[in-house]
Amino acid sequence: MGWDKLTNGALLAAAEAAGFDAMITADRSIRHQQNLTGRKIALVELTTPQWETIRDNFPEVRAAISDAKAGSYTMVSLPRPPRVRRPYPPPG
Repeated sequence: MGWDKLTNGALLAAAEAAGFDAMITADRSIRHQQNLTGRKIALVELTTPQWETIRDNFPEVRAAISDAKAGSYTMVSLPRPPRVRRPYPPPG
C-alpha cells in the first residue's frame, strides 16, 4: 500500500482512512508515543515479531483482534521464542 515510509502517527491515520479497524504491531514503544483517544482504530501489540511464535499462538492474537474496540490498546503476551545459539568455532 506504499505505507512503508510512514511514521506511527501517520500510519495510524492512513489505516483509519483506509477503513481498518485494528493495527497489529510488535513496536513496544508505540503505546507511549501515540494517544488513541478519539481514534477509530484499535492497537494490538504483540510481544514478539517472530512469525513462528505468532503462528503457534494465533488463537490469542485472534481473540485480541475480535475484542478490540475503537481507540483501545491491547497487549498480547506471547512466549519468548527459543534463543538460537551459534556453534562455537572449531578450536585451532
